[in-house]
Amino acid sequence: MSTVYGAAAGGSGSSQEWVSNDWRNGRSHRCGFARWTPIELLAMILGFIVFWPVGLAVLAFKIWQNKSGYRGDLGTAAQEKWREARSAFSGPWGGRGPWRSSGNLAFDEWRAAEIARLEEERRKLEQAHKEFAEFVENIRRAKDREEFERFMNERRNRPEQPGPTA
Repeated sequence: MSTVYGAAAGGSGSSQEWVSNDWRNGRSHRCGFARWTPIELLAMILGFIVFWPVGLAVLAFKIWQNKSGYRGDLGTAAQEKWREARSAFSGPWGGRGPWRSSGNLAFDEWRAAEIARLEEERRKLEQAHKEFAEFVENIRRAKDREEFERFMNERRNRPEQPGPTA
């Protein structure tokens, strides 16, 4: 049986040599296919069952992985892409903030001045909103106080009613 494995591996006939060279390294160099991880297999099978384009995407990733020589698995590739996307959209303006130069000094100065002006306007609007919210709250309290005092006055001024006697 060892000669069959050895012949399949193209080695000297030792099955141990074939196993250690191909399967333990995570790649089958003889046939050109990367080894499937259990997560990748599960993702592909569930992808075809639930929504076939997901399974097709996993299969396409494995084919791309073989052709490009990419060593990572599907999880690693997803984490790398997630990190790239987060860094691209981090901060205000989606990574294209006022700190990034356009190459034109006059435009960059104008943009910085406009952003500062807009930030000041935003602060003024937030302050006006806060003051208006306080004003409305004071009106509500005054109205509630007035209604409560009217209730208490009516209660005090009503004639005593005799309670039920047994």
